[in-house]
Amino acid sequence: MEETQESVLWAPSAASVNQTHMTRFAVSFLSALGLPPTNDYSTLHSLSLAHADLFWRHVWNYCGVPGDQGKIANISGTRMIDTRWFPDGRLNFARALLRPSGFDVVENAESIAIKAYDEAGKEIRITRRELFEQVAAIAGFLKRNGIQAGDRVAAVLPNVPESVVAMLATAAIGAVWSSCSPEFGDDAVVDRFGQISPRVLITADRTTYNHKIVELGKKVDQILPRLPSVELVVTVGSASTRNSQVDWVSWEEALDEPPLTDWELFPFSHPLCIVYSSGTTGAPKCIVHGTGGTVLQHVKEHRLHCNLNEGDCLFYYTTTGWMMWNWLLSGLASQATIVLYDGSPFANGSQTLLEIADKAGVTHFGAGARYYASLEKHDVRPKDFLLSNKLRCLLSTGSPLLPSNFDWLYSAFGDQFTLASISGGTDILSCFVLGNPNMPVHRGKIQCKGLGMDVQIWNDDGRRVFNTPGELVCVSPFPCMPIGFWNDYASEKYLKAYFSRFENVWCHGDWAEENDQGELIIYGRSDATLNPGGVRIGTAEIYQQLEAFPEIAESLATVLRQDGDEQIVLFLRLTQTDINRQEIADRIRVRLKSRCSPRHVPRYIGYAPDFPRTVSGKLSEIAVRSAICGEVLGNAGALANPDSLRFFENWKPTDAH
Repeated sequence: MEETQESVLWAPSAASVNQTHMTRFAVSFLSALGLPPTNDYSTLHSLSLAHADLFWRHVWNYCGVPGDQGKIANISGTRMIDTRWFPDGRLNFARALLRPSGFDVVENAESIAIKAYDEAGKEIRITRRELFEQVAAIAGFLKRNGIQAGDRVAAVLPNVPESVVAMLATAAIGAVWSSCSPEFGDDAVVDRFGQISPRVLITADRTTYNHKIVELGKKVDQILPRLPSVELVVTVGSASTRNSQVDWVSWEEALDEPPLTDWELFPFSHPLCIVYSSGTTGAPKCIVHGTGGTVLQHVKEHRLHCNLNEGDCLFYYTTTGWMMWNWLLSGLASQATIVLYDGSPFANGSQTLLEIADKAGVTHFGAGARYYASLEKHDVRPKDFLLSNKLRCLLSTGSPLLPSNFDWLYSAFGDQFTLASISGGTDILSCFVLGNPNMPVHRGKIQCKGLGMDVQIWNDDGRRVFNTPGELVCVSPFPCMPIGFWNDYASEKYLKAYFSRFENVWCHGDWAEENDQGELIIYGRSDATLNPGGVRIGTAEIYQQLEAFPEIAESLATVLRQDGDEQIVLFLRLTQTDINRQEIADRIRVRLKSRCSPRHVPRYIGYAPDFPRTVSGKLSEIAVRSAICGEVLGNAGALANPDSLRFFENWKPTDAH
């Protein structure tokens, strides 16, 4: 790819490159290999794969993760899932994030660990010492109540400091954490927690969203009888004794307990947390992630790929039900301050999150791509009103970031930051492809593949391809692979989920493209790609062209199976009701035919009042496809708004333009 002035939206200065963690790590790692330093990322990436054992040891050492690596970094197996990383290594996740020099001494004790905000603008600051003390207290409470390593602790909590404390306290004693956010419906919570049999449920009495109080007590009353394994409920807020079969304790009472003093080290592959697939095609899969792999992957991504430094301030708009919440928490391991926000991102107008970030002095700001698209629709230009000017990295994930979004973000936010579009997911609790502070940002491109991640793009024949879309795969083992699915003793579900497409190769389910420079484009989920006439088309290719239509508030592309083929159906939500639908449909078809191909032109264009979304806010193209094709959706309860399906179930091609 030839660089043009238009394609390069940002480039680091030589002085800044010399100061990044990526550069310092590269110098150290290459020196250990007996090689001279280089700024060529492709070389560094190749060496991280060729010398994986040394590379991951170097990540452990460079990032200062406390614990014992053991003598062996890697034991290979016949299959990728049989590989064992640091088989005799031991560490404690909570200790790795809190970084105590000893069991009762906290480094940088008076620095701020957490800044938390709500819709009313209230700010809570917690120092590293205070966070350590609270974690130790809750961990001690859990242990004295008989919770042991391997027991499950489940939580329905908003994104507040208590959720961070509860997660770290659970990890401190080797118990397994799992959380849902308050907006999950009763069935969605039980569908997840019912599979893992938690002994403890931690919840709050209430939360607020868009200035409306949401009482969580009723939810707990409904789900407890369906979770017979729960023996103890801890409530942030007022405790209750509504269920005599279960002990109820307030958070304040639990904090009053003597603190944990025995911070045990656990095996590298000890289960840390359970996260869940979206569940729209069946029961949510319970994905178990290990302690060591999560720590190493997160510190690598934060330090090296995001250049997160001690004293920096990391904010990601997320709930406790999204894997990005786990990713945010791990910023503590880099001695950064993490910022929490509980509420609607637009509770006080389009500038809500940006004003919080400005107040907190955020250096690394992250949100889903849909959030940025909303800012663009409302013409919010942060560079005109943000005062702190500390932003160095803008992160985006959740759905593909389109080329026009790149243009707008640099126009609206300024040009002082790295725009890091990152992609991976719940399956690995981290990223396959992401940003790099040492590389330029090109329009519409994800900068690079993660160090230590052997990512390639394959065609249907299992051959690597460049400059053409294909399946995103990973062909070598990596430490943050799940340690398994819950109760999947023979790994049947695990193998089916990731290794059924290509033998012994992780197939992630993303439709993507890699260019000759190693930059990538994610077009969407493979199972949601369009296949008219046997030609696979990523939905993001269509969405990219629709950005040119200000009349469109939101769009969703899917297929209708008809006459032995797939016909593209495009559904729109328009900004106004009086827009000429036939006229805009004609313009869309002309643009897609001229800018893409005749294959991209939808056979039908319909107009929907709302689109189904998962509880994490992502549009569910698969749910719409099932509905218009008359198929039974595996688990409509996994949707945040299942009632939206009624429109699509009743929709007919005759309703379209």
